[in-house]
Amino acid sequence: MTAQPASRMSRKAAIPLVQRVLNPETPDEESSEILEALQRGLACPHISDYVYWDPDPEPTAEKIVDRAMAYMSIAL
Repeated sequence: MTAQPASRMSRKAAIPLVQRVLNPETPDEESSEILEALQRGLACPHISDYVYWDPDPEPTAEKIVDRAMAYMSIAL
């Protein structure tokens, strides 16, 4: 029996969440909850790095989500 792949969050669903995190008016607690949901939904442990420490001077939600969706873990 093989394990079922975890369902992933769609790009369409993730973009508004990242936009919400990027909004400076979003409370810190809400941003933390959204980032946790994005981390689980996109299977990318680095999503907060992409939001807060991206080398792009003006990251967009679309760029951040695309980068997170491209993440692939390395099986050891």
